[in-house]
Amino acid sequence: MNCFIGIDIGSTTVKVVVLDEKSNIIYKHYGRHYAQVRENTMQILKGLDDLLEGNRLKVAITGSAGLGLSRDARLEFVQEVFSTQIAVENFQENVDAVIELGGEDAKILFLTGGIEERMNGSCAGGTGAFIDQMASLLNVSLEELDKLSAGHQKIYNIASRCGVFAKSDIQPLLNQGANKSDIAASIYQAVVDQTIAGLAQGREIKGKVAFLGGPLTFQKGLQERFVDTLSLDDEHALFPDNAEYYVALGAALYSKNTATMDYEELMDQLSGAQYNRSAIQCAPPLFDSPEDYQAFYARHSKDRVDHLDIRTWQGDAYLGIDAGSTTIKLVLITPDGDILYDFYQSNYGEPIPLVKEQLKNIYRLCGDRIRIRAAASTGYGEELIRNAFHLDGNIVETVAHYFAARFYDPQVDFILDIGGQDIKCMKIKNNAIDSIMLNEACSSGCGSFIDTFSQALGYSISEFSKLGLFAEHPVDLGSRCTVFMNSSVKQAQKDGADIKDISAGLAMSIIKNALYKVIRISSPDKLGNHIVVQGGTFLNDAILRSFEQETGKQVTRPPIAGLMGA
Repeated sequence: MNCFIGIDIGSTTVKVVVLDEKSNIIYKHYGRHYAQVRENTMQILKGLDDLLEGNRLKVAITGSAGLGLSRDARLEFVQEVFSTQIAVENFQENVDAVIELGGEDAKILFLTGGIEERMNGSCAGGTGAFIDQMASLLNVSLEELDKLSAGHQKIYNIASRCGVFAKSDIQPLLNQGANKSDIAASIYQAVVDQTIAGLAQGREIKGKVAFLGGPLTFQKGLQERFVDTLSLDDEHALFPDNAEYYVALGAALYSKNTATMDYEELMDQLSGAQYNRSAIQCAPPLFDSPEDYQAFYARHSKDRVDHLDIRTWQGDAYLGIDAGSTTIKLVLITPDGDILYDFYQSNYGEPIPLVKEQLKNIYRLCGDRIRIRAAASTGYGEELIRNAFHLDGNIVETVAHYFAARFYDPQVDFILDIGGQDIKCMKIKNNAIDSIMLNEACSSGCGSFIDTFSQALGYSISEFSKLGLFAEHPVDLGSRCTVFMNSSVKQAQKDGADIKDISAGLAMSIIKNALYKVIRISSPDKLGNHIVVQGGTFLNDAILRSFEQETGKQVTRPPIAGLMGA
C-alpha cells in the first residue's frame, strides 16, 4: 500500500498526517515539540511502525520550523502557504478566503478574484504564541481563557500591533481590577484586529471564509470574535473538521509527487540528520569550567542579610510593600534592618487579595510581641496598595531602590534594576540620585520575557536559567525588540541549536538590550565603579554573569535582589 505522510512543524507544535491511496486520513497527531523538533518527529514516527512497515511511503515536510529538518534529513519540503492552498482546494468547495493562525504565524489566502497569499513577517504579535503569553499573564490555561471570554460584557482596546505592547496594556487593567472575562475577550479581539489590519490591509474579506490552525480550532471565543468582526453568517464562516491539520494535509497531498521510500529508510534519514552549527552565530560560553562558576558563586554569596525568627522576636518592626507590575514583594524588618518576614510572588493580576492574605499571615505570626510602627508602599501599584490598606505612606520606586542599594554598598554610584516589565538605571552622585533612565512604553528585554519564554518551552524559570550556565555555544540573538528576538530564537531552533545554547543566548540578549537600548552606553567605564544590580531578573546567575562579561566589571548583587524595592 502507498502511504502519504505530511509533517507540519510549526514554531510550537508538530502535526503528522498519514493518508491512504484514496486520501483518507488513517493517522493524525497534534502536539507541542518544546523546541525538540527532530526528537519529537522521530518519536511520533517510531510509534507508527506497525502502520508503516512494509508499505511504500512518500513524505513531505512543511511549516515554519520544518525547513532545517527537511534539509538535514534530505526530505522534500513544501512552503506552508502553498500546502494550505492544496488542502483547501482538495477538501473544501467554493472557498473565497482562508484565515489560518499558527503558533507564531498568521496567513490570509484570497482564492477568488486572483489568488493572493499574505503572511506575517518576523513579528509574532497576534498569533497563537501571543495568546499563550496572555493566558500565562492571567494565570489561566488556554481552556480557562476560552471559558472566561464567553462571559464578557465589554471589550477593551488592547494594542494589537505587538504582543509586548499588548502586555503593557493588559497589566494595568489587571492591577485596576478589570474583569478577567472582559480581558480574555479583548485579547481575542486584539488578535482579530492584528490579523485583519496587518494582513488584509484594506482588502475586503468576504464570501465563504475557512478558518484553520490550532488557535482557531480549539478557541471558540476567538472564532466568535472573527465571525462577529467580519459579520459572517453560518453559511459563510467555515470551521472544517481537522482544521488544525490542514497544512499537514496539504503536505501529505503534495508528497504524492515525491520519491518513494520504505519505513527503515525514512527513520535512517531522520536519525542521521545533523545540523550545521556554522549556520548559527555563537558567543563565548558564560563559564569556561565548573571551577569558574564556583568562584563566581562564592563571590556573590559573601553578601548576606540576617534573617531573624519572627516567632520569637520581640520589639518594633517596619513593613515595606513593593507592588510591581507583575509581582508583589513584601518585607518586614527590625529597626536595624534585619529581616523578620519576606514574600515574593506573581500577583496574577490580583494584587489586593494577595497583599491582604500576606498581612493576615504577618499579624498571626507577630502576635502581641511585635508592633508594626509604620508601613509604606512603592512600585507600579503603590497608590492602590496604600489606599486599600491605609498605609502610612508611599515612596517613588527609584528612591526606594536607591535606599536599599546604599544599605549594601554605601559608595554605590550606579544602580541597574531589571524588573518584570521595566528597566531602571540610576546614576548616583554626592549621595543623591543624579539621573534616571527608564525603558519607554515597550517592555521588551525585561524579566517577564524570559519567564514567558521558558514556560512556552515547558521549563520553570529556575530550570531554564540553569540550562544556560554551562552552554558551550550560546546563540547570539543580538539586542533587538523582544518579539523579533523571539523570531531569532525560532530561527536558531530551525538551525538545530540546543536549548542550553538558547537559554544562555537569551540571558546575554537581555543584558545587551538594557545596556545598548535603554542606557545606550558608549563605554562600560561610564557606568561607574560601585555598581549594584537588583530586581528579580538578576537572581538568574546567567543574566548576572552576562552583565559582568559584557561590561568587564564585577558588581554587587544583593542576596535579596528581588526584594530591594520593598
